[in-house]
Amino acid sequence: MNCFSQKLRRTAPMGGGSRMELVPSKPPRMNGWSWPPQAFQVAGWLVCSYLAVVSFGIYIPLLPLPWKHVAYALAGISFIVHIFAHVAVVTIDPADVTVRAKRSYSSPTALFDRSKQTHVIQDQHCYLCDVKVGPKVKHCGVCNKCVEDFDHHCKWLNTCVGGRNYWCFFVALSSAMLGILLLVVVFLFIFIQHYLDPNSLRTAPQFDSVMGNGTWLVFLPLAPIKTGSAIFLLLAFITAVLSITCMLLLGHLLVFHLYLFCKGISTYDYIKRQRQKEAKNIETGNHQDAKINSGDRQNQETSIDCEPALSHSSGTCQFDNEGPLTRRLSESICTEVENFNKSAAKENSFHYGTESPTNNTAMSDYKSCKLDTEEAQAACQKSGQPVPGVQDPLGSSVMTPDDT
Repeated sequence: MNCFSQKLRRTAPMGGGSRMELVPSKPPRMNGWSWPPQAFQVAGWLVCSYLAVVSFGIYIPLLPLPWKHVAYALAGISFIVHIFAHVAVVTIDPADVTVRAKRSYSSPTALFDRSKQTHVIQDQHCYLCDVKVGPKVKHCGVCNKCVEDFDHHCKWLNTCVGGRNYWCFFVALSSAMLGILLLVVVFLFIFIQHYLDPNSLRTAPQFDSVMGNGTWLVFLPLAPIKTGSAIFLLLAFITAVLSITCMLLLGHLLVFHLYLFCKGISTYDYIKRQRQKEAKNIETGNHQDAKINSGDRQNQETSIDCEPALSHSSGTCQFDNEGPLTRRLSESICTEVENFNKSAAKENSFHYGTESPTNNTAMSDYKSCKLDTEEAQAACQKSGQPVPGVQDPLGSSVMTPDDT
């Protein structure tokens, strides 16, 4: 057998290739009874059957009168309503009217190719079902068909919930919640009464022939079977935990759909809004990060531009608010510093013969300093201001004009 000669059937978008045409895929599902069943669907039926057998066959018959009849009536009505609503929501085909009119469930639909179209439904035309659809129609990828007023795809029912079967789904959910709540109350009552007053649970006529409180009868009154107290309590505990778990899950789902009903939106609309909010928050966060990064870059550029200005301003001598004598002395000192820097640069670049660079530098600094001092003193004499004493660079004595 050549396994590679068969074409694969796919429902996901093509990743790309040389062929641009649409490839055949699996046929669409008609309803929840279509094969194969989902694991959640099988688990739901098993849990429902177990709770029905345990409640109607073991625990409700142990209730005292008149609570026994009340529990039978309420639990029976809830169970019957749930079964009918469950079967209805699974059996009804939620597909759009144009899809149901084609009656092409036996033939496979085309595979969507994003190289040709951006969306499955565009301009109210589905490229997979090849039909014109309404504005509130969505193509379900699991059922592989367009669903009218799409709400969600339920794995527990193995079908889509849309406009045609939504109210059946809501009735099934409400009846299941009511029945589970009633069973939890019954199980807790029996578990407590077993320790407080076990005789109140042994009012059935079949218990007259049973000796001792350690033996219990189940499946009353049609087929009484004796069992021990430990097995009876263990079964009650397991059933109570399972019932409470189902009650929490169903209660959460029921409250959520009541919230959607008050808002006037579907589950699909709610999910789309949540995704849009998440995308908007991500974009806002990215925009804020970009602003922070740009601000950091501007600060870095400003600091880089300021450094040369600071270094340049620190190297220049500006004395605006000082007297003429101080200004001239300061200018002479700045000139000496600049001459010293120039001489040091010359020494680093080359040397003249065997002369000592250090001695030449010292002599040039001394001569420049002396000339600058004489110029400052001459200026002071012309202006008529007293000449301050200048410290001799080569000693600790103070020089005056007479000394020079």
